[in-house]
Amino acid sequence: MATGRMVHVIDDDAAIRDSLSFLLSAAGLEVRTYDSAGAFLAALSGADAGCIVTDVSMPEMSGVDLLRRLRDMNVHLPVIVITGHGDIQLAVEAMKLGARDFIEKPIDDDALLGSISSALDAGQKRAEEGAEQAALLKAVSSLTDRERDVLEGLIAGKPNKIIAFDLGISARTVEIYRANVMTKMNAGSLAELVRMALMAGLLTAQPHHPRG
Repeated sequence: MATGRMVHVIDDDAAIRDSLSFLLSAAGLEVRTYDSAGAFLAALSGADAGCIVTDVSMPEMSGVDLLRRLRDMNVHLPVIVITGHGDIQLAVEAMKLGARDFIEKPIDDDALLGSISSALDAGQKRAEEGAEQAALLKAVSSLTDRERDVLEGLIAGKPNKIIAFDLGISARTVEIYRANVMTKMNAGSLAELVRMALMAGLLTAQPHHPRG
């Protein structure tokens, strides 16, 4: 399994692959190299982490084509493209498709290492947010229907009395459900609950009708 400090190097030029592998390994990074975008995609698994450094101009599948494929596959590894002279137009297209950065040849080692460090940090943050979102969705799924109704009332900014009226229950019962929601969601305050709901995508949900 790849670690969070993994760099996937894709280049059809063996000399460049070897050079980048040496540079990145010396910087304490784990490196995997591929001689084509197709070879990388064939080896890609859902567990892969880290970032991608790819030449933008390659036979069969270019770096731009790779970005399109990754987008279609819903793969969110940060991508840095290496561009040769005259490839700036391709680099700009790559950026539009989600590449984080492009580095021009001849490659400046410090610039590349700085870009990779930034990409890995961003990728790690995204992974942590993804794990937090998964935990929140699991917590939401543990709520009963009525607790979910109360949660939606809370994140809509409704006071307990209004939620009680909407659901046809007493304000005291709403307080009990509210306490259950706060416990199950592990929220210390209403503000934290709203932040959690936003991360879990609940604030974009359409409110559903009260159940009896």
